[in-house]
Amino acid sequence: MLRTIREFWNDQRGIAMILVAIMLPVLVAFAVLAIDMSRANGLHNDLQKGVDALALAAAAELDGRSDSIFRANNAVTNLLANKTLFSTSGDHQLALSDVTVTYLTGIPASDNTRLSAAGIDSNDVNWASTDPKAVTFAEVTVNPSGLTDGAGAFATIFPASFIGSSETMDIQPQAVAGFTQSICETVPIFMCNPFETATPATSKTIQQAFASGDTYSREFRILKVDSNPGPGNFGLIDNNLTSLRDAIAIGTAGTCYQRDKLTTKTGVTLGQVNAGINVRFDIYSNSLKQQDKNWQYRPASNVRKGVDKTANCNKYVPNTDGTAMALPPGDSFDSSTGMTNSTWDRSNYWLINHGATYPSIPSTSHPTGANVPASRYDVYKYEISHDLVGDKSKAPTKETGTPSCFKGDTPTADPDRRLLNMAIVDCIANQAKINGHIQLKPDGYASVFLNSPVQKQDNSKDDEDSSANEKPISLEIVDVDGPQGNGTLDKALRNEAQLYR
Repeated sequence: MLRTIREFWNDQRGIAMILVAIMLPVLVAFAVLAIDMSRANGLHNDLQKGVDALALAAAAELDGRSDSIFRANNAVTNLLANKTLFSTSGDHQLALSDVTVTYLTGIPASDNTRLSAAGIDSNDVNWASTDPKAVTFAEVTVNPSGLTDGAGAFATIFPASFIGSSETMDIQPQAVAGFTQSICETVPIFMCNPFETATPATSKTIQQAFASGDTYSREFRILKVDSNPGPGNFGLIDNNLTSLRDAIAIGTAGTCYQRDKLTTKTGVTLGQVNAGINVRFDIYSNSLKQQDKNWQYRPASNVRKGVDKTANCNKYVPNTDGTAMALPPGDSFDSSTGMTNSTWDRSNYWLINHGATYPSIPSTSHPTGANVPASRYDVYKYEISHDLVGDKSKAPTKETGTPSCFKGDTPTADPDRRLLNMAIVDCIANQAKINGHIQLKPDGYASVFLNSPVQKQDNSKDDEDSSANEKPISLEIVDVDGPQGNGTLDKALRNEAQLYR
């Protein structure tokens, strides 16, 4: 008996079957778990691509406009309407109710600082905001109940309930994308928003004013900003060029400005502003005479400016005998806003410069297409398109709009050298930042038309002599950036939406 027991004890035949029987459930469990993890990883990757796309679509609309969040939500909704499926069977479409979209004013400096779906980080800092002008980031998170099958979660094959665990797995990818907008083709000048008031409720953005036609055909007169900046003022923006005069004459600040990060500049040298602008009217100050063959310093193709018959190529001498006329100033100038109304002397301008009755010129650049009297810019473009630039004004001045001081190749009408891209700033709201030269966010950018050269209070002095004191820069606003504009600034803007998390 004892021998039989000993033999049985030492007999190893069939041991493999016993081990297999013991390990088989474990091996199957690991295989099922591996399948679950593979499925979960694949689903997570698919969902991550989805929320990445949603975050980018939302962030691309966060341009600081009053309707930016509205447009961002529409972008998310429209993208989800594509009906991307995350399974080959059943209703596994990702819907708007499956994600949380939160808009943020910023994000933590470290990627290790976790952000909740509500925009609150692990240090209890709340980055979320509903202010469409303040938000620059879009955060998209898949909700715990974001998918079908009840809990929002991924249903596992592995029977986790046998070990007291859940048979579902939360899949909650998150993406954070941010928006930056830069402008490269602009002069380093900002103009105070003429439609801003001390009461925000009564203010208009430059885009709102443009879209409603409130800017059309008005003359805007802007003077150097002082310690109390507001409508009717202009100032300078930091740039990489050593010469402000050259930056304005050429038409580029030498850098691209991020739309929400402008810094004002001290030491405004008005003589340089004057000399740079007047190059576009075929006037070359003493220090710019050597540039009268340089294509970068070319004038516009139509430089009619109402000069005196004694004028020369290096100084602007306005006409005084009524035999030549620049595009006239507007009526009813309001010094508190720095602008006139939309009426001005079209008939006399045309009679003096073209010797005829003012024709019916369409208001082609009006943002709403309204049939109203043409702006100065539309009159100027009409002269070019109808080959009237060479018409002579009354004798003895006999001024034409054809450049005669520039010695280089004949200037072309496009791009138009009497147009400048310029930042528009809410100067009342940003007074402390302007005076302190702290980064600020402009209201937007405008394409402005130069009505006439810049004059001096003391015209006996050289253009770059700051002691001569400039008269205001006279201009019209012909377009603005953003969806409410006519789109001519789009080529100067560089919009970028990128993933940060």
